[in-house]
Amino acid sequence: MAKSRLGGLGAMAGREHMERFWDARAREDPWFFVDNRMPYRGADLERFWAEGARDLDRLLDALGARVQPGDTVVEVGCGVGRLARALAPRARQVIALDVSGEMLALAREHNPHLANVRWLHGDGTTLAPIADASADACLSHVVFQHLPDPAITLGYVAEMGRVLRPGGWAAFQLSTDPTLHRRPRRRPSQHLRALVGRAPRGVADPAWVGAAVEMDALAATAASAGLRLERVVGAGTQFCAVLARRV
Repeated sequence: MAKSRLGGLGAMAGREHMERFWDARAREDPWFFVDNRMPYRGADLERFWAEGARDLDRLLDALGARVQPGDTVVEVGCGVGRLARALAPRARQVIALDVSGEMLALAREHNPHLANVRWLHGDGTTLAPIADASADACLSHVVFQHLPDPAITLGYVAEMGRVLRPGGWAAFQLSTDPTLHRRPRRRPSQHLRALVGRAPRGVADPAWVGAAVEMDALAATAASAGLRLERVVGAGTQFCAVLARRV
């Protein structure tokens, strides 16, 4: 059973904290916080979008999954639309959710040409209001590793089982290495640089540090949700990729 890390915050407070955190990151530097391979406050947007397409291909190739032209695809944690832009030409419809309204506003601003993408402001823990058995595929990449409680990640896995049609699949990345999710100690000079806008803020926040998921808990949640784990790549690492299918 996954242990909650939210303590006394409670589910609602946890959702509100994540929304405030990611709204603040959208105002600070959305490109860096969506893909921290980008230089802080100096992202090359052409490279940013190209890397999103490459990351999507790497995830799907590693798991042996493929988006079909008639598919309805749900993306969990779409941010500014980095993967949604790459998914849109491959699918009939993309439903892209994010907990941050400000990230979604940027996604709409920078992707006005994506007529088949539906941007949804999610509640941070579920896939509401997506209907049961209405999606062919679900995807998430570099999102679950930042969630502050493994129970939230497992809740999303259960929700994927709910919204997928029989035979539909979910491809997602999560962290299974708990040693990586420790609040970093920052030197006074690092704190000062962040205060004056020369270094990223929030990197010690639970909504950035995230939490690892235990494989036994993932398997149990998937089974309860009617999902069969077909492939796991990178178990025990930060970049554990999982392919699950709705039975």
